[in-house]
Amino acid sequence: MKLTTKGRYAVMAMADLALFKDNGPINLTDISLRQNISLAYLEQIFIKLKKNNLVKSVRGAKGGYILDLPPEEIKISSIIAAVDEKIKTLNCKKESKKGCNNKSTKCITHNLWDQLDQHINNFF
Repeated sequence: MKLTTKGRYAVMAMADLALFKDNGPINLTDISLRQNISLAYLEQIFIKLKKNNLVKSVRGAKGGYILDLPPEEIKISSIIAAVDEKIKTLNCKKESKKGCNNKSTKCITHNLWDQLDQHINNFF
């Protein structure tokens, strides 16, 4: 399974927002310092999280970000999808007419990895 830094950082940032949700809007600098994530990188991530209605921005001196839903209603898969990530265990594309590893047939373990992929995404 491969999950990029962007996906991991998005989940970390959302967990930080959930943890400190009772403190009001949280600015990205605070998340950056607590989670040791680049502020510029967080800004890119939060643009996507906001666009996908996972967070709201609050303007003003005490502004920042808040969760758009209660934490228990936010799925990890939604966070990962919001930042354009996919969790994959397969090297091949399901919709491809070619099989695995650019061969004409699927590899012997294709169905195993496909089922694991479904299980992981259902878990998230």
